[in-house]
Amino acid sequence: MKVMSSARDLSNLTLAHEIIVNRDFHVEQPYLPQNSLEKQVKDIVHKAFWDSLESELNNDPPEYEHSIKLLEEIREILLSFLSLGANRLRTQILEVLDMDLIRQQADKEAVDIQGLASYIVTIMGKLCAPVRDDEVKKLRENPDNVVSMFKEIFRVLDLMKMDMVNFTIQSLRPDLQRQSVEYERAKFQSIVEKTPSALDHTTEWIKSSLEEVLFSMPTMEQPNSHGKVGKALPSPLLVINSGFIRILTWDYHKSPLPETLMTDEVRLQELQRRLQLLKAVASVLLIVYSAIGGPISGLPALAERLKRMTSVLLEGMHSTDFNLSEALGNVSAQICCELNKSLTERNYPALPPELQVTLKGQITSITQENNPIRSLVEGRVQQYFRVLLATPNSHVNPPPTPGGLALIQPELTSLAVTFVSLVNFNKQVYSPFYMMILKTLLFSNAAPPPVATAPQDPSIQNPVSSN
Repeated sequence: MKVMSSARDLSNLTLAHEIIVNRDFHVEQPYLPQNSLEKQVKDIVHKAFWDSLESELNNDPPEYEHSIKLLEEIREILLSFLSLGANRLRTQILEVLDMDLIRQQADKEAVDIQGLASYIVTIMGKLCAPVRDDEVKKLRENPDNVVSMFKEIFRVLDLMKMDMVNFTIQSLRPDLQRQSVEYERAKFQSIVEKTPSALDHTTEWIKSSLEEVLFSMPTMEQPNSHGKVGKALPSPLLVINSGFIRILTWDYHKSPLPETLMTDEVRLQELQRRLQLLKAVASVLLIVYSAIGGPISGLPALAERLKRMTSVLLEGMHSTDFNLSEALGNVSAQICCELNKSLTERNYPALPPELQVTLKGQITSITQENNPIRSLVEGRVQQYFRVLLATPNSHVNPPPTPGGLALIQPELTSLAVTFVSLVNFNKQVYSPFYMMILKTLLFSNAAPPPVATAPQDPSIQNPVSSN
């Protein structure tokens, strides 16, 4: 029971988080591939039902068992669309679609199925969103074929149900945003209380970050209270921020994400892919501009073309079957063509063949992990993200990008602001858990307690309201 309860809490937490952080979140009709088993089974079952309905209505005398079930289901769907104050329409629907009366009429072979279907379409026209007006109008085009009409009624009702769900989501979003931090923290606390291992990966993540920060800190020259020379305690914010920087290069194949970041896994993976592409583009452009210099400097249109060209050719580089070396070779060839065109148009000599060969070699070498240009770009990108995480309101007024990254500044800033907003909201929700874990790691060998009551960092602003 605890496992099922935790699963429900996680599902509710994930849904609420998605509604809060993703303004475009909405529910869509599930798509089933044409040849999938699920689609085939669904089609067979539906066909059997509609064939049975048609057979019943064509009997002499007609039978209405399936028709009455359909009408009853339609009535409940229509009633579910009504607001609490729509008492008159509710009463009317219950009177017209009175199941007891319809059964009595069926026994006497006096049911006006077409009339009831027409009434249902009229009510749907009153209740549907404007985007469904044309769909409802089409329902009146073939009133004589009752089975076909009911099929279409159910199809449009399914669309209307999606509209109602999405309208409800839009209505709930402001309330959820106002209560988002407390709601998500309470849901996660419930999961932790029912599942003792719910913070295992988060603990490992913070532990690794703490070790990294301690390793980089200088040893104190003055002995501590025990007479031993040691290291000062690191700032909790520094440890947590370092942990988030590690998420930018997280290997999802080797390690699961911390539990506190699971609701943002898809967003973090997409951000990582986009950042990976940006770093590769920055490395290529840095090589090109360092090698050529003055003749191509101060030409924003050329820089934009080179950036766009490189981005297009390296799109998908995160994929395991992507041949990065080959793609970089194509990038260097295209860049040399574009540079030669620009140079000759402005009466500069074209690039010498030996320089083109050198450029290609330098560009393709960024596949090597210890490549100096690649390391330089990655270091400066990390530096930029660290500054943003440590600067209050940086998602509102981002600091300038470090040297060498100017050509990707708009894209990098956009990514960084997205990341910082996501991190700030995560800190607001989960900082009590982080503080308790960190306290345990620093001051005891016991497992971190599940109840988290530590205060939040007051410098963290709510990104939900500020974005």
